[in-house]
Amino acid sequence: MIYPNNFEQKIGFDTIRNNIKKMCVNDLSCTFIDKLGFLNDYFLIKNRLDYCQEMFGILESNVNILPIYPVDEFRFIFKSTEVEGTFLEANTIFLLKKLLENINLLVDFFLNKDNEKYPLLTKYVSNIEVFPNILKEISKILDKNGEIKDSASPELFKIRASKSQVQNSVSKTLQRILQKAQSDDIVERDATPVIREGRLVIPVLSMNKRKIEGIIHDESATGKTFYIEPSQVVFLNNKLRELESEERKEIVRVLIAFTSYIRPYYSAILHSQKLYLQTDALNAIVRYAMRIKAVCPTLKNECIVDWQKGRHPILQELLEKQGNSIVPLNIALNQKDRIIVISGANAGGKSVCIKTVCLLQYMLQCGIPIPIDESSTAGVFDSIFLDIGDGQNIENDLSTYSSHLQNMKFFVKNATDKTLVVIDEFGSGTEPEIGGAIAQATLQEFCRIGLFGLITTHYTNLKYFAEQTDGVVNGAMLYDKSRLKPLFELKIGQAGSSFALEIARNIGLPAQIIESAQQLVGSNAINYDKLTQAAIKNKTYWENKREKIRLQSKKQDAIINDYQAKLLEIENTKKDIIRQAKQEAKLLIDSANATIENTIRAIKESHADKSKTSEARQQIKTFAQSISTEVKTSKTDKTLKIDDAVVIKGQNAVGRIVKISDKKAVVVFGSIRTSVKLSDLEIVSNNQAKKATKATLAKSTVNEIRKKQLSFSQEIDVRGMRVNEALQAVMYYIDDARMANVSRVRILHGTGEGVLRQAIRDYLAEIYYIKSFADEHIQLGGAGITVVNF
Repeated sequence: MIYPNNFEQKIGFDTIRNNIKKMCVNDLSCTFIDKLGFLNDYFLIKNRLDYCQEMFGILESNVNILPIYPVDEFRFIFKSTEVEGTFLEANTIFLLKKLLENINLLVDFFLNKDNEKYPLLTKYVSNIEVFPNILKEISKILDKNGEIKDSASPELFKIRASKSQVQNSVSKTLQRILQKAQSDDIVERDATPVIREGRLVIPVLSMNKRKIEGIIHDESATGKTFYIEPSQVVFLNNKLRELESEERKEIVRVLIAFTSYIRPYYSAILHSQKLYLQTDALNAIVRYAMRIKAVCPTLKNECIVDWQKGRHPILQELLEKQGNSIVPLNIALNQKDRIIVISGANAGGKSVCIKTVCLLQYMLQCGIPIPIDESSTAGVFDSIFLDIGDGQNIENDLSTYSSHLQNMKFFVKNATDKTLVVIDEFGSGTEPEIGGAIAQATLQEFCRIGLFGLITTHYTNLKYFAEQTDGVVNGAMLYDKSRLKPLFELKIGQAGSSFALEIARNIGLPAQIIESAQQLVGSNAINYDKLTQAAIKNKTYWENKREKIRLQSKKQDAIINDYQAKLLEIENTKKDIIRQAKQEAKLLIDSANATIENTIRAIKESHADKSKTSEARQQIKTFAQSISTEVKTSKTDKTLKIDDAVVIKGQNAVGRIVKISDKKAVVVFGSIRTSVKLSDLEIVSNNQAKKATKATLAKSTVNEIRKKQLSFSQEIDVRGMRVNEALQAVMYYIDDARMANVSRVRILHGTGEGVLRQAIRDYLAEIYYIKSFADEHIQLGGAGITVVNF
């Protein structure tokens, strides 16, 4: 359900509909675009968007790839030829041929596509019936130009053959008569036969018209030329007329027969045409969606709005034509925050914001992709109620405020917890205090119903209500106070300021009027506005800080995870090395035992012969040397590997192996990369490596701080910046100054109207570690520079 009746015109959907219709190849397809309407069935909406998503896949390489061409309307023609004996004209059959051929092209296009990739469209197109038998019959009676063939029937072939012979006789006879008349100077030399009243005649000058025997069929407008059919060809022309009549009768008979043949297919042809045109309409929707960079978001069967980078499609295209870009909208409505009360300066984008949400949600529930980011999530509402614009009605004796109240009455009576209510300038149009009270009471009733809503207002009591009430949240349209220009960006979670006094001052309203207005409104209202602006400024600063910390924390977590993974890998490798070393040691021991036993046996068998004993000793010595070599090789070649912590023998600096080739390794010591022989390297334990790393980091940190102290400038220039930009720069500068441990800095902000100077000093007053701040000496810049002491 949507409200009011002119809902589409109020949100601009009528323009969207017309833009889509312009993308249709066939005017007949526009009928289906006109039928697009609001749906609140999740499964129907999801089905439409799934069709669009598949069409996106087909058109992504070329938006004109789909073989859809103009076709004609046949409903009324078929209706007029339902009676037996009536027939379709040749030109109509030719148009029908084009329709059936175009249907064939579309079906063949999808049959050649990947059925698994486009299951919905493939199934849909498979329901389009093709008619090869009808096309075959058409090809029997029509040529490629849509003319009736001679071979359409045997009788027609005979008639046309006779007709051709008679035409040749007429032409030859007439040509002979004409040549004789020209030689006798009865007709002009350049005269040629022409057709009058369907008969071949000769143009003769009026003074010679009696010199050629025949029938006068016509004369020129000037009366100087008469068109005479010579008596010699009258009989032949009469015969030709008879044959033409017979030809027409035979053609009619052929057309009646063909029409009788296809009459039973009328309904099926119209159904196939309907599916063809619906495909054209879907193609138009997706082509328009691609033009406005729309997507099919994740759709949930619940009331939710969680959009990133939402754009008003009409405004987006208008700004792009002007060479500008639109400010995207990030907005969320959910069970926790069901109603957003949006405030901010006039012409700050409040109305555009709620119209954007209203339009995009309506487009979505019509089954049309919407211009938001792909990461967004969208939901389905049962109804959308809108109160926007001037609702005055002279006929019903309704003022603007009365119209608003009528709408509120309708909303309260018909809204449910699945209704989206959109209201612009809530409570306006009457005395502010009473209007604000009625608006707040209505808002309380909305909360009781549990509906979802977007409401714009300037009333302070509604901002306060939103701050204090569960389910209601403030939203601010951001404003650049230094330039007094709107930023058109919605910030959820904070109330906006109207900046009425600032805008009045900027446009040049007399100062005494502004001062008087401040006194009339009272200090509480002024202070509330200032506190609101200060809160926004502080919140922005801390949000930026928090984001910076979050990114740093994320980076540190990634480093920790990386090192933990490497440590686990090292531990596993260590276990493998130890296990392998034990196996090799066991083999060495077994081999040594065998060698010793063999040596002892050899000595015993030789009865301790000196030469044999010496030989046995030499064998043991050789075996010992081979074991020593094998252990060394194992220690260097097998133990050392990439990412091991090592030291060069005789030194303390710990490095990491990054590459091993032959008998050398590439080792990184801090920022130094060097190539070292494997035999000159020793592995160090994890504890040694950690101690060395900590020492290196500590030294690096100290060096970094010293470097920052040496490069730190004790002066920052923010002249020419906007207030927000300047504050951001000053915030980071003060942080750096404290890290660099300086005692005094200077901030150059200029004098101007003093707005930037005051904003900076308001911020400095909030920092506990700043001892004092004041103007620079008059000779060094005075009030244009603030000196800060730590």
